[in-house]
Amino acid sequence: MTFEDVIRFHGHVCPGLALGYRVSELALREFGPRSEDEELVAIVENNSCAVDAIQVMTGCTFGKGNLIYRDYGKQVYTFVKRPSGKALRIAVKWTPSPETAEEKELWKRYAEGERSEEVLKAVHDRKARKTEAIMNAADSELFEVKKTEIELPKEARIHPSVSCAICGEK
Repeated sequence: MTFEDVIRFHGHVCPGLALGYRVSELALREFGPRSEDEELVAIVENNSCAVDAIQVMTGCTFGKGNLIYRDYGKQVYTFVKRPSGKALRIAVKWTPSPETAEEKELWKRYAEGERSEEVLKAVHDRKARKTEAIMNAADSELFEVKKTEIELPKEARIHPSVSCAICGEK
């Protein structure tokens, strides 16, 4: 899988997607090829754009039950290999270079809903600059990596569909 594959799935280029791509590359170097079933489990501690890259790159998905979301709001990703339980915890430590006062003002205007050509160009340039920095940085600049072992999450279970007792929907 390439970064272009990840972009096609996600719909746009952004720093979060680049972080997820780089996290996934690191996990796959440690644990081998993309997961076909549930042999690799990803535990993600946020619901950012990075998670889309992780799904595409690693084959860990909500539907297969080997992508687990824990809403801690942290840029931390743990990958576990079945059946060994060996795990790799990857925490993002990268900090982007400081922005100028003008860049901060343009971002504030964007966050408040302004979509002028000037603001959109500044936002695009900001994202492109950060994405490029992430894609070109060494792993050691981006991540704090720890090998660990954790209790394996339960494998996905398949349950029969039932109708809602209130509205009848399946």
